[in-house]
Amino acid sequence: MKLSFNVDHFASLRQARRANEPEPVLAALLAEQAGAAGITAHLRGDRRHINERDLRMIREAIKTKFTVEMAATAEMKAAATTVRPDVVCLVPEKPEELTTTGGLDVLAHRKTLKPHIQALTRAGIKVSIFVDPSLTQIRAIAELGVRKIEIHTGIYADAPFGPDREKALDEIRTAAAAAARLGLEVTGGHGLGYHNVGPIVAIPEMTELSIGFAIVARAAIVGVDRAVRDMVALLNPRRAR
Repeated sequence: MKLSFNVDHFASLRQARRANEPEPVLAALLAEQAGAAGITAHLRGDRRHINERDLRMIREAIKTKFTVEMAATAEMKAAATTVRPDVVCLVPEKPEELTTTGGLDVLAHRKTLKPHIQALTRAGIKVSIFVDPSLTQIRAIAELGVRKIEIHTGIYADAPFGPDREKALDEIRTAAAAAARLGLEVTGGHGLGYHNVGPIVAIPEMTELSIGFAIVARAAIVGVDRAVRDMVALLNPRRAR
């Protein structure tokens, strides 16, 4: 399984001190060398971490796939068509949230999403949608012509061990299988770390996981190279043997 390493929190650390470092692009290059198959960054409306300069530098520097998470707004569409990442993952965004808290409600916004998706596609950018493990939402995504989703794994990741976690995991499994039957590429992300990623890796339809905070937290202790290699090994347990 592929790892797309989210570098947002290196930018968060930089912005906390209004400093010039650490550079997200340097973290991206180190992660790429350590085995990450892609880099992810979230351009938020308030620019609380990643900014357009970061996107330009990462786009020019890395050799793997570049995914940019963003809201479906005219401002973000302009940024995407300027930088031209490989993938844009459309996410909901609330100013008061610390991080994205749930999937995009495609059913409620499909009329506005359709021209937005078409504009990105015309620019040569593949579109993905961050979605809760909901069969109705996934069907709506397929009807819009989007061929890739990222299933929100946060409810599973945050649940304590026991029935609640198993229920959340079953919902992800069911959603992944349904999406694959509809011909969608299935990825996942949010809240995943070294101690809870195993059951998600075992879902056969999953092709890629987007993971950021857990890797950045470990990198603060052991370095980016080691932290990324440890996660890549967990995503590919057979190869690690």
